[in-house]
Amino acid sequence: MQHFGFRFLSIVLDFAVVFKFTNLVCESYNKSWFEFHECRLKAVWRDRVLMNLNGTILHPAYNIQAKGQLFKRESGYKPWLYKAEIDCCRFLRKAYYMPAKIIYTLFQEFTNINHTCPYVGPQYLSKFYLKPELLLLPFPTGDYMLSLRWFFDHKLQFDTNISFVFVENMKRT
Repeated sequence: MQHFGFRFLSIVLDFAVVFKFTNLVCESYNKSWFEFHECRLKAVWRDRVLMNLNGTILHPAYNIQAKGQLFKRESGYKPWLYKAEIDCCRFLRKAYYMPAKIIYTLFQEFTNINHTCPYVGPQYLSKFYLKPELLLLPFPTGDYMLSLRWFFDHKLQFDTNISFVFVENMKRT
């Protein structure tokens, strides 16, 4: 009886993911309705940056919209893939738009923005950091900016521009 030997090729892939904030800019256009108290990033490790965002809605807000756009850095920031307008009050009753649901899942455990309208008083994101395992969409490596414009009763109240880097390296070992 002849014995045949087979050699199996095994490849192990190591995934190294960098998913962290690089810049945060906040601006209130109507300080009689919304005021920022804190808008900053704090680097705690080489691969982890915490976002602290704190503000107060001074009057009850029953009708809140967010207009968001994702930009990718290619010789300056260029519009990339997503541009949407979300009815925040409707979204918090039932998450109806998948890209917004993914973003909300990223910060949900770090905030008190977890109920339906009306919103009034202090609103915050505290010690929020990006977790690559919660990002459910494939993302090409690059620098990005998420621009969010916030409207109460169809009037622009404030902007938040959040820049981040996503790098996925697959190394064969």
